[in-house]
Amino acid sequence: MALFFWGYLYILKHAYFPVTTMPLTAIDRLIPYQASGWLLYVSLWAYVQLPLSLIDSRRELFLYGWSATGISVVGFAFFILWPTAVPAIADDVVGSLFSGIRRIDTTGNSCPSLHVAFSVFTALWLGRFLRANMPSTPLRLLNILWCLGIIYSTLATKQHVALDACAGAVLGLAGARVQARIEKYQRLPVVLPTTPSELAQISPAARKL
Repeated sequence: MALFFWGYLYILKHAYFPVTTMPLTAIDRLIPYQASGWLLYVSLWAYVQLPLSLIDSRRELFLYGWSATGISVVGFAFFILWPTAVPAIADDVVGSLFSGIRRIDTTGNSCPSLHVAFSVFTALWLGRFLRANMPSTPLRLLNILWCLGIIYSTLATKQHVALDACAGAVLGLAGARVQARIEKYQRLPVVLPTTPSELAQISPAARKL
């Protein structure tokens, strides 16, 4: 997390190419600024800790860490090669309670939204975990609603526009799919030979093993 914020803030303050302002869509115009959205917005940092608290093996922890790193690297590459920002709003509109957060996490590093990417990535991971270990409908519903709430908060706080959110959702989905495929590959069962013809095909050295 510390390395992520260091890289994120460094790129945010050092744009090597012209910054593109992301266009507004009908969805952005439909959703007004809502100060209450900041509570959901900052809740991401608690939400993304849930998988780490549930992983019980070092192998899964490393795999999760590499997947999260991959999402960050792809996002950072976009931020470096194609710096983007969203139209800013005045501090007096944001309010003093959250203006400090907005000064740190400015409207730069806009597309793709890593807030959305990590919320989708976390929701998909938790969804698979809950289906396998805790088939509780209320918990699965809470997981979905929390993810959707964070995505909505990125638009309600005007930290991102709809296009940022869509790009972030694709990135988070891709990261979750890659991790799921690697896990599936690693868990493929080892098929041992059982018939005489299959045993005959094994070399004498392998039989000793």
